[in-house]
Amino acid sequence: MTMSAVKNVNIRKIMQTSGVSFGTSGTRGLVEHMTNEVCSAYVSAFILVIARSFQFKRIALGMDLRPSSPGIAAACAQAIRAAGFQVDFCGALPTPALALHAQLEQIPAVMVTGSHIPFDRNGIKFYRPDGEISKADELAIESMEIELPHFGVPDTLPIPNALALKASEQRYTQFFPAGMLNGKRLGLYEHSSVARDSFRRILEALGAQVVSLGRTEVFVPIDTEAVSPEDIARGRAWSAEYGFDAIISTDGDGDRPLISDEQGNWLRGDIVGLVCARYLGVQAVAVPVSCNTAIEKSGYFVPVLRTKIGSPYVIAGMQQLGGESKSVAGFEANGGFLLGSDISSNGEALAALPTRDAVLPALAVLAAASRAGFPISGVLKALPERYTASDRLQNFPVETSRCLIHAWGNDSALLSAFLGDEFGIPEHLDYTDGLRITFNNQNVIHLRPSGNAPELRCYSESHTNEGAENMTRSVLAKIGKSRDQN
Repeated sequence: MTMSAVKNVNIRKIMQTSGVSFGTSGTRGLVEHMTNEVCSAYVSAFILVIARSFQFKRIALGMDLRPSSPGIAAACAQAIRAAGFQVDFCGALPTPALALHAQLEQIPAVMVTGSHIPFDRNGIKFYRPDGEISKADELAIESMEIELPHFGVPDTLPIPNALALKASEQRYTQFFPAGMLNGKRLGLYEHSSVARDSFRRILEALGAQVVSLGRTEVFVPIDTEAVSPEDIARGRAWSAEYGFDAIISTDGDGDRPLISDEQGNWLRGDIVGLVCARYLGVQAVAVPVSCNTAIEKSGYFVPVLRTKIGSPYVIAGMQQLGGESKSVAGFEANGGFLLGSDISSNGEALAALPTRDAVLPALAVLAAASRAGFPISGVLKALPERYTASDRLQNFPVETSRCLIHAWGNDSALLSAFLGDEFGIPEHLDYTDGLRITFNNQNVIHLRPSGNAPELRCYSESHTNEGAENMTRSVLAKIGKSRDQN
């Protein structure tokens, strides 16, 4: 590593000039704008903020399988060394595996990943020794003005530390009953998920016969909140061809699960979270406002705390509930499950891991079905009949989304004129995060700008699956048509 004279760098100015900024989880931006200087500046600011509260000598570093991730990771490693710390490079591994390693070692961590967003974008997630950074930490990083060296070409990344991935796999194989998946035939939709090989080892260790599906070395963005029509068709076709008990997958960095029933129908992420929390015996949950109301209607959890969308808000909600209940968890509509307190089951303990996890909820759904003696679809039949669907309008500027939501929220006549009476009569408006409209027939439409991409997201809820899907399609079609006309 070569360096020359330092220069003063303001993080807020970097955000404005590069477009690389914090979203719902970590920083995100176009790869071409995530230069060595931008990435080094963010990592340097993160280190200064975390060093105020913790003592450490090493910083863990990981990455996903995006083609741009190794270069960004090299720039992050350069910044870590320049700040006087050792780089504990863990290689390509799931985000929750890196977070667990950092928690066990009591060191901070930096994860290079763009999660589910397109390959021309990437991002960086930051972890304290005790979990994800908070919104207060984000604000502190944004406000930093630092002295940043002029770096030369980043050094080659060191040989990865394999212990982080090993500890993550043992976390699940030791907690869930041995042989739990004996006789089960599972499809593993691998695509370009960094979790694909690790997940296979876990499933096979628990007794499953695993069939590889859709593996590719070309990065594929999988959004577990808005499953593509192609993947919906693939799931059903694979299940019909192979006779799977379930199909398992994750997003790009392995912190959001995608799991199907025995017919290849993908489960909604918040339903996966509900089943997982129930299986673990969790008493209280924090969930984003976008989640299915079956969570409350099930009566399984008291209380249910609704938050803004994004894991930092869910974590804050879990911390609020921690003083009221013995066991706490959080989960999101994307399926990411956050364990807020230690859990014991079948004589085995599972330590809290307050960051999104894909493996735990997927295994818990399989375990719940095994314990009940039902296929996965049978487990779902015991839940209240509330169905959700979601999709997005891409290339929809965030500012346009905000203006639209503001206009509707301040003019009920304008909102009613746009929606018509197709969905019911608006009865309640919730502004916790975007605009969530509850109608007199209990239909729900929730609109919000994405926190990490130029997209407008729509979440719908109804008494039938078809109704929820039709609402989502109809609302987005109306908004898309209006945009194209203006």
